[in-house]
This record gives sequence, structure tokens and C-alpha cells, in this order.
Amino acid sequence: MSVATMPRITPEMARELAVEQKVCIRPLLRRVLDQQTGQETRVALPCGSTRESVCPSCADKARRLRIQQCAEGWHRDIEPDAGQPTRESMDDDDDLESADDDLDDSGARRVRSTRRRQDAADLPRVPVEDRTVGRVFETPDGRRYRPSMFVTITLPSYGKVKPNGAPVDPSTYDYRRAALDALHFPKLVDRFWQNLRRCAGFKVQYFAAVEPQKRLAPHLHAAIRGAIPRETIRQVARGPTRRCGGRNLTTRST
Repeated sequence: MSVATMPRITPEMARELAVEQKVCIRPLLRRVLDQQTGQETRVALPCGSTRESVCPSCADKARRLRIQQCAEGWHRDIEPDAGQPTRESMDDDDDLESADDDLDDSGARRVRSTRRRQDAADLPRVPVEDRTVGRVFETPDGRRYRPSMFVTITLPSYGKVKPNGAPVDPSTYDYRRAALDALHFPKLVDRFWQNLRRCAGFKVQYFAAVEPQKRLAPHLHAAIRGAIPRETIRQVARGPTRRCGGRNLTTRST
């Protein structure tokens, strides 16, 4: 076959081949500078997306990594070596406005207040221990165990629905609130974990997945390392969430 008659490789064909070979379909080009020689090269790095609709290869890699992390770390009874502070740990106190000085759009110096936000959740604050391992319980016969929990988090009702998820009475079903809650759900979940860590007194670790209910409301299932009083979890879910649009959550734990 001559060069002129070779079939043309289309973007769709390249994408399918990349997915088949578990290669990132949308790599990011980055410049790398050799500090010794001063030579600059370009390298392609995986996008690292966790969404299959964005990049199936990177999403599959991330899923396998989470499975491995869960299998290796779930039953740890000692704390891992402390590393660099994560974004999550630095954001633990983000219900307090930043005290850093910065510049506004006009270039003038702006100082932010350190007073507690008025829309922060009014929840009990306990000293947070620097640990991720849950509490150890001991039976009368001397056996020691460290239980875990399974928590389900969902949004409140917007009206009665049929078995197929359609509203029984479309004229009274709160479509607006359902749409706004779906938009605010990621913020609600993030705030829930931050508040739970403050109330539980340790750095709660979890694995979770979100799926839609029949009524299409987001529904989160989470496995939590360690045992936390159920009333504490309910209190965190009922806590004020005006910062997230005034929404609240309902939970069920086992």
C-alpha cells in the first residue's frame, strides 16, 4: 500500500486507540527546564481527571488507585508518617475569614477581618486530635476492635413522587428548590465533612460515591473509618448551612 492510499487517522480513531491502551486522551503539555544544561523540553502529562466522561483512561486509573488505597489503608492501626500539609487541612478553619492582606481591583491594600463568620454552623467545637485512626473498643473478655460506619446522605423531599420518580402533583412539586439543591450539593457535602471533623475530634477519613435517586436528587454513600456517635452525625447534618444556600441534609448511619 502506497503512502497516498493509506487511510487517514481521524481524531475519533486516535481517541478509541488511546482508551483501548489506557492512555490519557487529553494530555497536558508542559515545559521542563534542565537546571544544569538550561535545555528546555516539552512533555505530555496525563490530565488526571476522575470523570469517565472527560477521560476514561485517567478515570479508570484514579478508580483503581482509590481501590488500592482503601484495601491498604482501611484497617491501619497506626498513623501514617506526617507529610506536607494538604489543602484540606489548610481549609479546616475556612469558616473564619482570611486574615491575609491582599490588594483589591484598584491596587489598594485590603485587610480582611478575622472575626467569625455569622453564617458559620453553630456546632460544638472540640479539640481535634492529630489522628485518622478511629477509637479502639475493648470487650469484657479483653478483645479489642475498631469499628467503622456506613453513612447515607441525601436531600429532603420536594413533594411526593411516583415509583418511577415523577412528581405526583407537578403543580406543587418544588422544582426550583430541587434544582438549587442539586447545584449546592457538592458544597453541602464538603461542609458536612469539615464540620464532622470538628465535632468528632479527629481527622475523619472516608470513601464515598454519589448516585442519583429515582427523583434524580443526588444521594451519597460513605464508608467512614472509626465510630462516631449517631447523634453527632445528625447534629452536623442539621446544622445551619446558610453559606451553602440555606440547604440542609438528612443522614442514615449503620
